[in-house]
Amino acid sequence: MHGTDPQAHGLPGFVGGTLDRVDHIRSNPALHAQAFASPNARLLILEGLEPVTDDHGLALAPLGPDARIEEHVLLGVDLQERPIFAHLVETLEQGPNATPRSRGLADLVSASDVALYGTARSLVFWHARHRFCSVCGGPTHAHKAGWARRCGTCASEHFPRVDPVSIMLAEHEGRVLLGRQHSWPPGRYSALAGFIEPGETVEEAVARELKEEAGITVHSVRYVMSQPWPFPSSLMIACVAQCDDPALTLDETEIEHAFWCDADGVAAALAGDPDAPFLAPPRMAVAWHLLDHWLRGAVAPSDARA
Repeated sequence: MHGTDPQAHGLPGFVGGTLDRVDHIRSNPALHAQAFASPNARLLILEGLEPVTDDHGLALAPLGPDARIEEHVLLGVDLQERPIFAHLVETLEQGPNATPRSRGLADLVSASDVALYGTARSLVFWHARHRFCSVCGGPTHAHKAGWARRCGTCASEHFPRVDPVSIMLAEHEGRVLLGRQHSWPPGRYSALAGFIEPGETVEEAVARELKEEAGITVHSVRYVMSQPWPFPSSLMIACVAQCDDPALTLDETEIEHAFWCDADGVAAALAGDPDAPFLAPPRMAVAWHLLDHWLRGAVAPSDARA
């Protein structure tokens, strides 16, 4: 499946996993031990947080004779009935955003491999950053086949975090709002985004973020799609909302510049046209697919670009 990417199926990166997460094995120590001892068990090879590939996709190897079950997370069972594990580490040599290889992984391996790597990366990162209990400060250890940590002092259980993020397009009279952050490459624009806060619905977070960052009021929020984004543990929730007044008041600490773009401009950017009014986000990101979804609804079928 070399060179097969999620975008070929109309999906963002890290979407399209085929692994059975086998919750019944995670919570059963005997079955967990049986899976770890299986001659079919495989270890997903990582270099720190970076993926390693070979001619077949993600690099896998048999578990070594000295492998210890408590130092591994059971990611699941693949379509070949092989239990797939990842090795847990106590320290990481790179920061959460130092990911030059993984951002281009979709060009090298299948969609299911990209999703497998995303799961492993988030879990390995989380374990390395949660070695002590947030309740009493005692040391914690991997629990439930690596899908939890348990405190050895107070017995509190801790579970991998998922941080929900709203990412949204505001629409006004056939145009969508695009913005750019100060650190992005020249010309790059994308949908606005922000973390969903405690006590908020997705719809409320969309409205709040657009109000805070762009000064606009929106309504009629509708969900489009989602994407796990393992840098380190976000879940991107993509939406489109309607805006009646396009006047912008930017929070310039968050947004360097923003503008309303019509369907022709979006189509040109997604097609990679050098004369497009902005540089589109990469196809691996849900923002690209959100723009594509909007564009397909904004133009008549006879006018849609292939």
